[in-house]
Amino acid sequence: MSAYVAIDNQLGDKELEQAIIETLKSVYDPEIPVNIYDLGLIYEIRIFEDRSVYVKMTLTAPGCPVAGTLPGQVEMRLQEVPGVKEARVELTFDPPYTIERMSDEARLALGWM
Repeated sequence: MSAYVAIDNQLGDKELEQAIIETLKSVYDPEIPVNIYDLGLIYEIRIFEDRSVYVKMTLTAPGCPVAGTLPGQVEMRLQEVPGVKEARVELTFDPPYTIERMSDEARLALGWM
C-alpha cells in the first residue's frame, strides 16, 4: 500500500476495500510503467455505507496530457468493482505530487532502489 493513502472504510468491508485497491493497481500511468496506486497518485479512498466510493487523486504534473481522461477512466473502472454502487473521482494538485509518494514496489520497478 502506498504510504500516504488515507482510507476511510465506513462499511468495515475489507474485501471491498482490497478489490478497490486492486482495481486502482490495474490502472497505469501511460507515461510511466507503474500503476497509479503504487505511483502514489491516490491520496484518499472513502467507502461509504451506501457502497459508494470516493477517490481523491493527483497526477505527476498539472500539465499531464491525461489530466482530462485519466480520472474518468479510474471512475469507470471503480464502478465495475462488484459491490460498488457508485464511484466519484476528484482530481487535486494540493498537495503537489512528489516521488516520495511512490511505494517501494514502484521505485524498484523504475530501478530507483
